[in-house]
Amino acid sequence: MSERVLIVGATGLIGNLLAQRLIAEGRDKQLSLLMRRPMKDNYGVATVHVAPTARWPEIIASIKADRVISCLGSTMKKAGSKQAFVAIDRDLVNAVGKAAKAAGARQFITVSSTMANADASGFYLKTKGEAEQLLRAEDFDRLDIIRPGLLRGERPGEVRIGENLALLISPLIDRLLHGSLRRFRSISAETVATAIAALLSEQESGTYIHENDAITKLTE
Repeated sequence: MSERVLIVGATGLIGNLLAQRLIAEGRDKQLSLLMRRPMKDNYGVATVHVAPTARWPEIIASIKADRVISCLGSTMKKAGSKQAFVAIDRDLVNAVGKAAKAAGARQFITVSSTMANADASGFYLKTKGEAEQLLRAEDFDRLDIIRPGLLRGERPGEVRIGENLALLISPLIDRLLHGSLRRFRSISAETVATAIAALLSEQESGTYIHENDAITKLTE
């Protein structure tokens, strides 16, 4: 892989799966990972940067990646407040986008949420939509917005009771969601990570939104 790739947020569910996939495929020589805390995972020969978020822009500037993937994301419970949630899911994502653009990144891939909309009445979807809006304003040569439904996958150390209950009944609910409602179906984090890996080979310019069906198609 001749192009430099940077994954921001590789400690999360999708970010870690993506990193491990690229490493398993032997694509880690030009791979950099940026995270807030160290992990014990084997990252092959990938370059790992562990630093507080305040230093991320300067680190991104030094990496000069051609393609940058943001797998950043939190929950209200984990963030602790609306302000803290916005600071991660909108402001930090925006800061990473700005730094990536300034460093010359051609492609930016971000993991968002289905129904994200800056004009949404709900706080969560509004915040996600605002993050997307800010990234669009950076005018990347190519911007890929990943909008998965309910994510299936193991999150070590995290207990999300409401989400776990939703996952238990998701096989039944998924069968009831057809047509445009398919975007609300559950989807495995492994599928999302595989789709992102596939997007790293895309050469077309433009802004693309990938919901469940489009995400799955990328893995075929």
